[in-house]
Amino acid sequence: MDIPFKGDLASNWQLDESIIFLNHGSFGATPTLVLEEQRRWQNLMEAEPVRFFEEIAPNALLESRKAISKLLNCDYDDLALIENATSGVNTILRSLQFNPGDEIIVTNHTYQACRNSLDYVAKKSSAIVVVCDIPFPVKNSQIIFDKIVSCVNKNTKLAMIDTVTSPTGLKLPFEKIVKKLEAMGVKVLLEAAHGIGMFPMDLEEIGASFTISNCHKWLCSPKGVAIMHVRKNLQELIHPLTISHGMTFPLGETTRFRHEFDWTGTRDVSGWCVLPFLINYLENLIDGGLNEIMSLNNKLVLKGREIICKKLNIEKPCPDEMISCIATLKLPGNAVNGIPLHEPDPLHISLLEEYNIQVPVWYWPNPEGRYLRISAHLYNHDSEYEYLADALFKLLNKV
Repeated sequence: MDIPFKGDLASNWQLDESIIFLNHGSFGATPTLVLEEQRRWQNLMEAEPVRFFEEIAPNALLESRKAISKLLNCDYDDLALIENATSGVNTILRSLQFNPGDEIIVTNHTYQACRNSLDYVAKKSSAIVVVCDIPFPVKNSQIIFDKIVSCVNKNTKLAMIDTVTSPTGLKLPFEKIVKKLEAMGVKVLLEAAHGIGMFPMDLEEIGASFTISNCHKWLCSPKGVAIMHVRKNLQELIHPLTISHGMTFPLGETTRFRHEFDWTGTRDVSGWCVLPFLINYLENLIDGGLNEIMSLNNKLVLKGREIICKKLNIEKPCPDEMISCIATLKLPGNAVNGIPLHEPDPLHISLLEEYNIQVPVWYWPNPEGRYLRISAHLYNHDSEYEYLADALFKLLNKV
């Protein structure tokens, strides 16, 4: 098999050239110039730590919140900079108070780490986790909307809704779901780990009570950079996981929400500080800026999905309009029910060791089988998906 091409802009990243990297969706990948900008902030921090944390960092982080707020169409004072989506989900769930019998809706496609947080909180308060079963394959997004809405009753207090499901790569009709549930009196925690940089998001228009989104995935920030948006009328309910000086600082002209989340202790904030630079970098990387990047990534993953489905003679599990920049396929053959991260599927190992392809393969029970998820970003090329399809065909047809 011929070694595939890289995308025309691959040189902007420092990914291993020997690896066919089709797993941007797990941890993202940061452009080299952005990492250099982060290092500049780290050097500034280490040159004069006291001045950095007391004078430089507060203004820098304000500018970062302003830059993100323009992308998301929201008030920058309603944003908190956090480490990752899972931290944000924990922050919201562990701040809210639930009573015995209160119900919290989640789908069976949600990210397991977030589901674990939900189960932990529910158990402590004797609340009930209502799991909405979404089929996969699925014919259209209306099925998902109807199933989630049907789970609401007088005891429903919160719903944790994904923008894009991690295991199945489905872009849910989250705008429509949020509007409906909030109108029914149900607070929505919008879990947008796959959000910023994947497709346009207008938080004012969406109207969720709480929104969490990673920047290190599709916006390509350094690792450990995410945002949490809390609607103004709910901010007094939400506190950081780490309680620090902000709880008792005199308010002055700001809010308790700002005081508490702007300082939770000493940490490396350089990843957050680069956000204005990063957004400007992406806007100028290609004609059309970030919107064109999102469009190109979407088109490429759809082409990659088409290539694999045709080669393996398998059906697409959902319509094209339910795909953003990741796509999951159920592979033919039997699955290996191992422990993720500790017992990787043998097919994943073979793809990596024999073909240098980095792509996730895992067991999933709904329906039971072996699944593969591809991602697409500017550094990828359609020939990489052809190479993957050929490798899969050979490995799956080995006697």
